[in-house]
Amino acid sequence: MSTDVFHNAPFLENQLMFKNANVLVTGGAGFVGVNLIKRLLDLGAVVTATLHDKAPVLTDDRIRYLRADLRHQEDCATVVQGADYVFMCAANTSGAAVMTKSPLTHLTPNVLMNVSMLDAAYHAGVKKFLFISSNVVYPLTDHPVKEDEVTNEFYETYFISAWMKRFTEVVCEMYATKIAKPMKVCVVRPANIYGEFDDFEWETSHVIPALIRKVVERQDPLVVWGNGNDLKEFIYVQDFIDGMLLAMEKQESFDPINIALGKPCTVREVLQSLLKIDGYDNANVVYDLTKPSMIPKRLIDVSKAKGQLGFQASTSIHDGLAKTVHWYRSTLS
Repeated sequence: MSTDVFHNAPFLENQLMFKNANVLVTGGAGFVGVNLIKRLLDLGAVVTATLHDKAPVLTDDRIRYLRADLRHQEDCATVVQGADYVFMCAANTSGAAVMTKSPLTHLTPNVLMNVSMLDAAYHAGVKKFLFISSNVVYPLTDHPVKEDEVTNEFYETYFISAWMKRFTEVVCEMYATKIAKPMKVCVVRPANIYGEFDDFEWETSHVIPALIRKVVERQDPLVVWGNGNDLKEFIYVQDFIDGMLLAMEKQESFDPINIALGKPCTVREVLQSLLKIDGYDNANVVYDLTKPSMIPKRLIDVSKAKGQLGFQASTSIHDGLAKTVHWYRSTLS
């Protein structure tokens, strides 16, 4: 068994729940999906994973891959047959550039996928369904946001993607609480996730993988979008997987929960750590204020995850960045 299973102490309770269980992971070639599949295999789960237009990232005979377009209900009905648990990791995602120029990219495909998968899972008798929401559903605040602080008022740049996530949360609540025979549905709201198997493509990457690539490639000048003072919450992907599995195990009623490190840092601080980790001592850093940046401040309260799940992220931002840089360099070699 991989030592990854012992990443977080409370996580050990999940072993019995997932051993020999039929688990469907949508988005099986995506960032979160790949890391989740690796962990589920370590736990002895019987894993089915969906693929759309990407090739499999993991080559393992224990994974049953199914090609599907989850915007279509008939495909959703096919892939979910026999599943005990569903992790909805499939999503149409992008970075700041796409979100600014083409925000509708996040709307229709994601709404169709999310609603169709919920419907298919319900009719297939799935025991529990987990939806990965986002911290963009919260308003702009100066304090760490708690789960009950959703006001349906969003930071303007996030308006469309936030409503997409929020709408899906409400649909999840319908299936979980508003019908005669409900389905158990978990909703997690993560901080900005980073780590191994992240998206490093320029057009679609988020801030950390974009910065890692610029540092590793020794770009000169090294251009950072915005002023670098945005205060963000990040979480290393292995910690997020821990929290997600604990939520699936312990959340028996509809109760959205934040999964974050709880120690915010600025983009400048992230960059300084990366420069130190990778030994780029003489970097010529230029902050481009003409480029789009995102929410200027996001603080996340993690007390519910600690109290209800026994979850506390164990990887510091520096350690998580070091692991990610090491992984990225190893893929290049």
